Amino acid sequence: MALASAEALTFSYPGAARPALDAVDLELEPGELVLLLGRSGAGKSTLVRAFAGLVPHFHGGRFAGRVVVSGRDTRRTHPADLAGTVATVFQDPEDQVVMTRVAAEVAFGLENLGTPPERILPRAHAALAAVGAGHLVERRVAELSGGELQRVCLASALALEPDLLLLDEPTSQLDPEAAEAFLDLVARLARERGTAVLLSEQRPAAALERADRVVTLGSFCADGPPEVEEPRAGAELVCRVEEASFAYGERPALTAASLTLRRGEIVALTGPNGSGKTTLAKLAAGLLEPASGRVEREGSAAFLLQDPGRYLVRERADEEVALGAGGDLERARAALAEVGLAGLDARHPRDLSSGERERLALATVLVTEPDLLVLDEPTRGIDPERKAELAALLRARACGRATLVVTHDRTFAAAVADREVSLAAAPAREAALA
Repeated sequence: MALASAEALTFSYPGAARPALDAVDLELEPGELVLLLGRSGAGKSTLVRAFAGLVPHFHGGRFAGRVVVSGRDTRRTHPADLAGTVATVFQDPEDQVVMTRVAAEVAFGLENLGTPPERILPRAHAALAAVGAGHLVERRVAELSGGELQRVCLASALALEPDLLLLDEPTSQLDPEAAEAFLDLVARLARERGTAVLLSEQRPAAALERADRVVTLGSFCADGPPEVEEPRAGAELVCRVEEASFAYGERPALTAASLTLRRGEIVALTGPNGSGKTTLAKLAAGLLEPASGRVEREGSAAFLLQDPGRYLVRERADEEVALGAGGDLERARAALAEVGLAGLDARHPRDLSSGERERLALATVLVTEPDLLVLDEPTRGIDPERKAELAALLRARACGRATLVVTHDRTFAAAVADREVSLAAAPAREAALA
């Protein structure tokens, strides 16, 4: 008997012109890992929310069909009553945390379930260790990098030992080694403990190796990398970072890092979680000042944050983009079309899918036509077809500016970049992409 099932599930968000899900049927058996694929906007996150009971209880909208989890109809069962049976990790870990320290965050769910006090900390510590985050146990949540925060949210879900584990882009901010280790852990949970796992991913290669079954919503297309141009070694220098160091309070985040960015080239900045990639990118863009070393920059800079959907402020997509274009709606609509959002000008940004919001945010920085464009994890939450389109877009417009892309997505880096700068424990080292 299936642990969870969706029968003819159809759902539309309030005010949406078309349903996010249309007559979806799916069964999840104990002990199986089901990989959920599909283009941005195909309804993957909505399906995850439906199995968590958040659709329709939290989001409202029009719901038809039936979702049953562990014998309970989700329309008649509040999401809080599914806690312990179901655990969910969403795309944006920043929106999930409620406590100020890591140990308390992982323990929070266990306390709510009434776990005996003597078992709470051992389970929390074990879950953190399982996702490679045991060293973070005493840290403040506000001090964590995006990848570290994602590990903490994963640990919070694993600590609950759920029967159904729902994962929406759980490796989007993890480096490749950490992502592989996490997927191994998830597969082991399914195999040894009998946990049913529904995993939505836009980087499917590693997950495909471990999945028992693949479910595709909408159309799915594999991508192929475009040709990479030769680096422009003699081009105008747009930004130079020399021996720069930075600390958040007493915690060093970056030590003696160097970086050069020239007009017309795209540089991929890679490295493990917590190595200082975002910090170096912010130094290059002028959002931070180095504690030592120096940063020289020519012209304007634009920075796209890891979680840009949190910073959208207008009621319409075109008005959001027009903020960076002096209120010019025509330029804004052209920028939206360039990132594949033509026809969505009047949509409220919060009504867009996560991947569509990522592209909307990209349009808000592209429309400013900066001399230095910095993108922090720009492929998070978008499907392979859109990644290929993004790579082609960045390459087509590379000649007028320098572009720095912070990414864990090595396939995307190889497709788009002229050079790779890898951050590790040692200062930055540069290497031409093969």
